Formats: sequence, C-alpha cells, structure tokens
Amino acid sequence: MRIYSLFLFFFILTFTGLQLYGQQSGMPHIMTSDEQKVMADYLREKYASTIRSIPVPPPGQVRTMAEWEEIQALIITWSGQATILKEIVRNAVKECKVLIITTTPDAVTTQLTSAGIPLDSVEFVNTPFNSIWVRDYGPWTVYKNDVDSLWLVDWIYNRPRQNDDTSPTAVAEHLNLPIYEATTFPYNWVHTGGNHLPDGMGTVFSSMLVLEENPEKTEAQIDSIANLFLGVKQYIKFPTLPFDGIHHLDMHMRVIDEETIFFGQYPDGIADGPQIESNINYLTEEFNTAFGNKYNIVRLPMPPDASGRYPNTGGAYRTYTNSVFVNKTVLVPTYQERYDTTALRIYRENLPGYNVVGINCNSIIGSLGAIHCITKTVGDDDPLLIAHPRLRDSEDASLEYPVVAYIKHRDGIAAAELYYRVAPDSFYAQVPMVLVDSTANSWAALIPPQLAGSEIQYSIHATANNGKQQVRPIVAPEGYFKFKVKGEPANQPPTVRIVTPLDESVFNIDEGHALFTIEAADADGVIANVKLNINFDDVATFDSLPYTFDWNFPGVGTYFAHAQATDDDGAIVFSTLIKITIEESTATHTVPQDQAITIFPNPVDHMLEVRQDVSASSISDIGVYNTFGQIQSVPTNYGGKLATLDFSPLPHGVYILRISEGSKVYGYRVVKM
Repeated sequence: MRIYSLFLFFFILTFTGLQLYGQQSGMPHIMTSDEQKVMADYLREKYASTIRSIPVPPPGQVRTMAEWEEIQALIITWSGQATILKEIVRNAVKECKVLIITTTPDAVTTQLTSAGIPLDSVEFVNTPFNSIWVRDYGPWTVYKNDVDSLWLVDWIYNRPRQNDDTSPTAVAEHLNLPIYEATTFPYNWVHTGGNHLPDGMGTVFSSMLVLEENPEKTEAQIDSIANLFLGVKQYIKFPTLPFDGIHHLDMHMRVIDEETIFFGQYPDGIADGPQIESNINYLTEEFNTAFGNKYNIVRLPMPPDASGRYPNTGGAYRTYTNSVFVNKTVLVPTYQERYDTTALRIYRENLPGYNVVGINCNSIIGSLGAIHCITKTVGDDDPLLIAHPRLRDSEDASLEYPVVAYIKHRDGIAAAELYYRVAPDSFYAQVPMVLVDSTANSWAALIPPQLAGSEIQYSIHATANNGKQQVRPIVAPEGYFKFKVKGEPANQPPTVRIVTPLDESVFNIDEGHALFTIEAADADGVIANVKLNINFDDVATFDSLPYTFDWNFPGVGTYFAHAQATDDDGAIVFSTLIKITIEESTATHTVPQDQAITIFPNPVDHMLEVRQDVSASSISDIGVYNTFGQIQSVPTNYGGKLATLDFSPLPHGVYILRISEGSKVYGYRVVKM
C-alpha cells in the first residue's frame, strides 16, 4: 500500500510539475519543495530492493574519462529549450554521434530537419524522462586499466525523478554497454554530474554538497565508493558558494586539462567572488596535480545580467564555465556580446586550434544551468590516451625543455613523436619520443634551448600497434600547447629584398646596364649596411639610403644576385637569389647557353654530371651555392668536358651551380631530392 501511495504521489508530482513549468521545460534544475519532502522516502523505497543493472563496482581498477578526450557520442535530452538544443546538435554532429533521449523521435526529427541539421549522426533513445538536465543523471564513461574495456557507471540521482534516474540504463542498452550502478547498499550514494569534474588521471572535484546529500555515510566511505566505481584517487571537495542555488561546481569551474582550471571571477567583494578565491587558495596551497605540480589557474569573468546585476543583488547566475568539449569543438554559453567577447577570447587563447562556438543561453540560465548541464559524453571505444603536463613559461633560455607524456593503448604503443615550432614559423620540427619508463608508460623528448622572448608551440603524436593514431591536443597540428621563454626578446633580424630587376629577367647585351633597387628594414633597430652580390662577388656596399646600383653588363651569360643586410646588433640576412640572363646581340647570337652545358639528372639524388657539349673549352671550376649565396662543400671530380659532383651530403632543397668554362660563366638551378 505504501509503495502504491508513493507511486501515486510521484504521478501527481510529475503532472503538477509539468503543468507548473510547462511541457517545454520539464522539471526544474533545482529540487522543488515538494521533491524535498519525498526525497528520503524515494531513496528508501526505490533502492531498498530494486536492482536495475550491475549493482557492484566494475572489476579491477578503472579510470574516468576526462572531458577533453576523444568521444563517440554526445547525449542530450529533448525537453524544451529547442533553440539551444538545435545549436548543440548542429555543431556536435560534425564531431560525433548525438544520442537524443526522447519519447517523440518523429517530432524531434521534424524540428531538426526544418532547421537544416543533418540526421546522419543522430540516434534516438526512446525512453521516458523528467527533465533536460542530463549532465546530472546521465552515465559516466570509465575504462578498465585506463584504456581497456569501456563501461558506464551510474549513481543515485539527487532528485526524486524516476525516469531521469533510470535513463542511463536505456543509454547503456542502446550502446550495448554494461553499466555498473552505485545504487544499492553498501555502495548507494547520491550525487549529481554537474558537481563531478574529473581530470582523467584519478582526481575529481566536487563541492561539499556530495557530503551533505549522503549524511549516512562518512567522507571516507564516499571516497571509497568513488574509487571503486570511478577510479578516484584524489577527491577534492570545496565549500559551497552562498549565491549558487544548486552548488554544482560547473557553474563556476571548468577543468580544461590535467593541470589547468578555469575559475569564475567576480569583481572584488561581489557575490560568490570571495568564496571562489578562498577555494582557489585552498586548492593551490593544499593539493598538487596528478603530475605533482601546482594547478594553473585561469580566471574567467562571471558576467552580470542584462540589467548589470550580479546574484547578490538579484541578478541571474550567468557563467561561462558551463561549457562542453565535443572532440575538436568547445560549446560555450553566451549572453551579451560586450561580455561574451572576453570569455571567448580566453577560451581561444588557452585552447588554440579548437572550434570555440558560443550559444546564446539567456533562455535557460535563469534555471541555474547552461550547456554543460544539458549534455553528457560517451568516450571512444578504442582510446589512445595521451596525458601530459603542458610546459609552462620558462625563465631559462639556456636549457632544454623536457616534454613528458603518459601514453597508453590496450595494444601497446608503436611510436610517439614530438612536434614543435617557434611562433610564428609554420614549420614543425619532429623529434622522436623515447619510452623512458615502460611500467609507467612514460615517454619523453627534448625541445632544444630557445631565445628569450620566444613562444614555443608543440604537440604530441602517438601510434598504437593496431594502427590507431592520436594527437594531443586533439586539434593538432592546427592547435597546440604553448609556452614562452621569459626575458628580453632577442634581436629581430632585418629584412631585405631586391625590388629590381625581377627574378628571371632577360637583357640583351646591347642594353649595356640594369638598375638594382634594394629594400631593407629593421623592426627593432636600424640598418647598418646593405651589400649587393652578383655571381657571389660583392659589387656594391651601402651605408645609407638609397640602396641603388647601376650595373654595367660584364658580358653574355647567366648571373645570380642577392642582397645582404646587417643591423645595428650585427644580425645578417640574405635576400632570395634572383636569376638574370644577358643574351648576345641578335646579329651575333649563335649558340644558346642551355645548348652549351648539360646537367643530368635534375632533380638529383646522389651524383650530378656536368658536360660541355659544344665549345672546345673544358670546364675549369664549379661552385655550388644555396639560395642565400653561401658556398657548399661538394666533392667534385673534373675530367675535361665532364665533371661529376656528389650531392649526397647536402640536404634537400634548391641549389645554384656557378660553372666557369674558359672565359665564360654560366649559372643553373639544381634541385636536390
């Protein structure tokens, strides 16, 4: 009879709630007064004997997935807020499957297709629900032994909403995954997903709400359950905030990597600002990251509402930390452009390469929730884990910078590489990573010393024995980790170029001369001098503007010219080499140059042959130069009209041959493969 009465009450409560909040909204985020009255009876009656799935901890050691790891699916519940939900789906389907909990899939399909959203990656989980807040009641991804079997884990939702509380089982059945539930004694605990922020390495953050909602259990018992079901090794709990009505950490906190945390920031003394700062001090003074370092704290402004009010004066609890990773995309709540631009900039600065998308959440934030609250992720079923303490700004420009990563796959790791560059260079240098500790799955490589003032950007690439590849950050190479070498910036070298004549210019010997015009500049100093070099001999030196030179043609042939600029700090740069051809006059022109000398093969890999085909003269000298006009050491054998050059020692690129044949000088471009 008691169970029947309780069932009847829940029916009435659900109906009343839907009438009060509307079919479009479902149950509110916060627990209603009526729900508070029956929560104790709900727990006692529902979990005294009911077993929904596997009511014991997963076997062996497990690891809870971090939110920035690769996912196979994003879960949402279609319960009102259609405008926001459609934008979430629009962006998420580009990255993964989207699982939509609903009892009306046809109606949702119509809404999505009318909005121009493709359905190829959309799947429906047809199951009853009570509310939109799937973050709180949805299942969690765990992996056996860090990267092995993918399982789901669930707990008792901290609301007496039976349909919400049982929907994880429906998700598990849809994905054909086992689900382990901490719902029966002695593992029964009440918790909520918005108050559970994992780092993927065994640390979890919650507010003290988790203790308040489990008064029959000690903190040690809570920690033990979290360890058994979720692999939690370090459980950090913060005092609740006075103006946060639901006490969920995701309303003011966002973990973006193993050691970096966004914290909401209010103006001094405003709303929850003092308590947040106290929590930050507690974290940085009492705890270290999984890698033994202090946490890197990034402050993210908490904006006022449209009237300029903060929660302490009746304003909405607006937050930018309530965001979600969806593989290479980050969905961020937005409210007003004047505040949004700062928040989005902070996201992009700290997560370069990610597609950071703002979604207007004014319609839902009054219910004390945003994007993170209405989404849940399911991890990839073949994870390649790369965990890494990103390098921080360095004070020393003379030391190498060690990059260490925890890299693991169930089939083992075949290889790992580090890619780095000095901004804004577009070219990444590759350095093989070495397995330094097989037990700890620790890989390492070194970035060489860099000049003070430099910004170094880098990423990590790994390949498993089964061929699976992964990068960290997941958006590499477009995205990267970065750090700066502090100190006074190094001298910036000058720039120099030949403006006239143009590369590949052809002149007739009868023209007699050509005007060279050179441009040079130094961003952080002045130009000391400029030199003009033709066929690898200096022909003019300039100590001041203008950098011009009237060059008299010395004779028929091919000529290569470059300019050299030196700044006031002694830095020297060379312009790109240009080619100039001086032809014989029309009346006397007989044999084109390219018929007199033959080079083979071009491109060259190892041995290059230079042959004199027409003239009776022999090849007397050959010089090999790079495109900066610097002579290269190349083993050369001369044999009359045939010379052989060994290009094997040279790196790939473009080179210039300066060939002397009697009184004539020729020039040729050669490509080394």
